[in-house]
Amino acid sequence: MSILKPKSHTLFHFTKNKDILKQILKDGFWPRFCPEDIKWLSYDGFDFVAYPMVCFCDIPLSRIDEHVGFYGNYGVGLTKEWVENNSGTPVQYISGSNHLIETFKTLSGYSEHLEEDHKDEFYKNIRYVLAHTKPTQGNMVINGEVVEKEFYQESEWRCVPKHGEIRDHLTRDEFDNTSALEENNHLTLEYCKLRFTPSDIKYIFVKNDSDIPSIINFIQTELDNFPSADLKILMSRVISLENIKRDM
Repeated sequence: MSILKPKSHTLFHFTKNKDILKQILKDGFWPRFCPEDIKWLSYDGFDFVAYPMVCFCDIPLSRIDEHVGFYGNYGVGLTKEWVENNSGTPVQYISGSNHLIETFKTLSGYSEHLEEDHKDEFYKNIRYVLAHTKPTQGNMVINGEVVEKEFYQESEWRCVPKHGEIRDHLTRDEFDNTSALEENNHLTLEYCKLRFTPSDIKYIFVKNDSDIPSIINFIQTELDNFPSADLKILMSRVISLENIKRDM
């Protein structure tokens, strides 16, 4: 008897724009600051904090339809090994009034007993843990609008960079400030790009069959720094979600 696999050996990243997909294929992933719902921590006056990250989902292709409906119809599937080698890890989901919430608050309270020059490093480490933590359900900001989302279903993995030249978080006000956001995202672009090779890619997703020639042409003309054998394999991995939906 066959056993259903609830997870994939490939991790997926989706976007709404074909041009962004091409940019990813050519230049790699660019970690950007994303606002995260932290109301579950019950800190007065704080609803969102933005962390730099690249996100992936760990779900089988049979469940991909709902995911792409929310995040976009263009994407790539990379090996789990590549994500792990780039400091990617599954996020930790917090449900309801779990004791972990009070534990985070207790840990934060310990900073009162630290010397002033140790507090900043303490909070950086706490924030790095929180950058990999989210509620099972909550709110997220999409195109400036706050929408409700059941996060647990996404089985999310994250690559959160650590680099001395970038901020480890932005406040909601800083994230809403266009110039501040662009300035900080530019630094992650400069210092924290995540690059891959054709052998790391298992799938390239496009919305429709009609998108495939454009991506094939892009691979042939813009990725010609890779060996031709690698490019032939890469072109064979282009698939349309239109076809997947028909077969699932």
